[in-house]
Amino acid sequence: MPGDDVLMMPAGRRIEVFTGAGRRRRWSAEAKAQIVAESYATSVGEAADRHGLSKTQVFTWRRGAQQIAADTGFARVEVDGFPGPQAREVGVIEVTLGSASIRIPPGSDPRLASAVLMALRVIR
Repeated sequence: MPGDDVLMMPAGRRIEVFTGAGRRRRWSAEAKAQIVAESYATSVGEAADRHGLSKTQVFTWRRGAQQIAADTGFARVEVDGFPGPQAREVGVIEVTLGSASIRIPPGSDPRLASAVLMALRVIR
């Protein structure tokens, strides 16, 4: 039939309607921290999909956490708690900054450990 050509028909338009209070969600600092930690444990994509976020949002939160850590002197900590043939001494804290590292055994004077860490930070 004349006029039934698909190419001549107007393009369909997609319309989304949001109802309710709005699409924007508010995340507590604890929830953001949990999602950022989860993104390091799995991947940014998996964490974003699991919580209905975009990957760029998770990366933004990660950069924000890194900036706060740099400003306050905190660092991300990884705990190796799996016993096995490579098990390390119980209670020993190992800190690596760049190519330098320090092992702090249990019972060490916290002031000494702090002084050594500050020296490593300055050298870095």
